[in-house]
Amino acid sequence: MDMPEPVAASTDEAPVLYEVRDGVALITLNRPRYGNAQNPHMLYELDAAFIRAVEDDEVGAIVLAGSGKHFSSGHDLGTPGGHDWVREVDKKTPWYEPRRRAGAEGQYAAEQEVYLGLCRRWRDLPKPTIAAVQGACIAGGLMLAWVCDIIVASEDAYFSDPVLAMGVPGVEYFAHAFEMPSRIAREFLMLGEKMTAARAYEVGMVNRVVGPEALVEEALRIGQRLAQRPRFALALTKQAFNFVDDLQGKRNAMEGVFAMHHLAHTHNRIVHGSPVAVQSPQDIKKTNGG
Repeated sequence: MDMPEPVAASTDEAPVLYEVRDGVALITLNRPRYGNAQNPHMLYELDAAFIRAVEDDEVGAIVLAGSGKHFSSGHDLGTPGGHDWVREVDKKTPWYEPRRRAGAEGQYAAEQEVYLGLCRRWRDLPKPTIAAVQGACIAGGLMLAWVCDIIVASEDAYFSDPVLAMGVPGVEYFAHAFEMPSRIAREFLMLGEKMTAARAYEVGMVNRVVGPEALVEEALRIGQRLAQRPRFALALTKQAFNFVDDLQGKRNAMEGVFAMHHLAHTHNRIVHGSPVAVQSPQDIKKTNGG
């Protein structure tokens, strides 16, 4: 996985950028120095941007992009403030405050909130969302792309979930078997290898593949077309597809796998003294052939 080396202090001032172009909200992850790795501060800022777009009647669709070389290198495992739950919790779900809970209980509550809970909240946004993916879309990056209705990928994009090598069975928002055929999903997760944009298109995980220079403009063009559709009809259409996904077991599958994910965290704490089996960016790069 392409992850920059950690440094002594973060200089990020705006981890998420927001603008509106011709009726489309363009929300941009803005930690390029760290491959747009996601810390809690970024995720809560992203949530605020999504809600801002939902509440703006001039916005008909939302594009989620990433600044710099990569869309998102995943959850922040090594930069300043990477998993600082004490500093960054701004509860949006009914789960209790994780900072008051020790051990597995605290981590379970925190990930229910910041990872699974926020992703489900974004999946249910009433306005259509388009992910514009370039470079790395790894582990937690998959979660941000997968909650979107449409994914446009640059030709240089690649996708992977290497966390099995870290001792956990996939990311918290476990949509693998709903995003691609089951046998492909097994290969994707068990081997943790990079999937190219072309392959992701072949298996149905990506809607369109375009040149790097055309990525954001193509996503905005789709958003502008969607923004011209009747707003309530679009919202109901999103609800309909989400309803069908859940009838097919998507929500229940995530509940079950989330429990397995945290069983793995607890096992790793006992065996390795850490929620994951590898910890350094260098080790993470090795698990993904980087």
